[in-house]
Amino acid sequence: MMQVIELFQKLVETKSETPDDGGLLDFISEYLADFEAIRIDVAEVKNLFLYKKFSEGEHLCFAGHVDVVPAGEGWSSNPYELVQKDGYLYGRGTQDMKSGLAAFIQAIKETQTFQGTLSLLLTSDEEGEGVNGTVKALEYLKEHNLLPDAAVVAEPTCETDFGDAIKVGRRGSINGYLTLKGKQGHAAYPEKAINPVHNIASILPKIAGIDLDDGDAHFAPSKFVITDIRAGMEVTNVTPNELKMMFNVRNNTKTDQKSIQAFIAKHFEGLAYELRLTQGSYPFKTDTNTKIVSQIDKAIYAVTGKKAKHSTAGGTSDARFLAPMGIEVIEFGVKNDTIHAINERTTQKEVEDLYRVFKNLIQNY
Repeated sequence: MMQVIELFQKLVETKSETPDDGGLLDFISEYLADFEAIRIDVAEVKNLFLYKKFSEGEHLCFAGHVDVVPAGEGWSSNPYELVQKDGYLYGRGTQDMKSGLAAFIQAIKETQTFQGTLSLLLTSDEEGEGVNGTVKALEYLKEHNLLPDAAVVAEPTCETDFGDAIKVGRRGSINGYLTLKGKQGHAAYPEKAINPVHNIASILPKIAGIDLDDGDAHFAPSKFVITDIRAGMEVTNVTPNELKMMFNVRNNTKTDQKSIQAFIAKHFEGLAYELRLTQGSYPFKTDTNTKIVSQIDKAIYAVTGKKAKHSTAGGTSDARFLAPMGIEVIEFGVKNDTIHAINERTTQKEVEDLYRVFKNLIQNY
């Protein structure tokens, strides 16, 4: 049997850029050979569900992804070699999220008894579009009555020190595509044209970076963030026929697509425009009084002596697919400060402490 750092090294040194799993799902199946294995592969995406019923009781799942984003250029070491330097362990995926994988796989590997069922839900498509990953696996599990009661997604969640934060929810994400209509014309005769750049100029201060609600005790306000504006033909003597603007709203439970449509209608009243909204994820929050929250809190305190903050900040994760299925889900992992960056890194102590937290959680759940 490996130690957790040996396992971590194996995971990091296996190149598994989305949607390639690098053979890791087969390796994990073999490493946990006493668990029932179900492959739920869709197209080129690999998904794996491993489970073992130790006794009657609740079903606790550990979820995560084996895929990583491309390494990029400019690393000080081989991104697919676990390099120890200056007190850190460097490599692509060290924070996001092969540290989490190593920690819960090793904790589960060493589990002899559990009051219920333990499982792992793994995908190779979290860093990509996500349409054939965890969401497809959950649909299968629902059809076969295998959905867990609670789940831990081992994404990196800590802010300043290991153990200082867990995620008990996430904001949703709404993307907006607005086309403001105009009438192309000669710059020398502006009265004969309708210039959408001029029309939007007075509107921008009223919408850019504006909070759409006040937030609440658990969620920050939903903010209107403009991500792109473009118009014209890159010439100086022709005014544009239309302007395209893209925006994103990381929304809490107080703001939805209808309220964004009303916000746009109010500020663009009298102007000709087209608006399209898409939503990749919806906001959710796990009740902090549930068993999984209280037990992970206790496990973190037992290992670190810290009382973890309950946060909903940050981007999205595959937890967004578990919550709508009625699964009580939280996220906990190592510190998040170099994910997706060149020279991504973590520490040996964080990986080992994360393993200890998960082992404590399993023993006392």
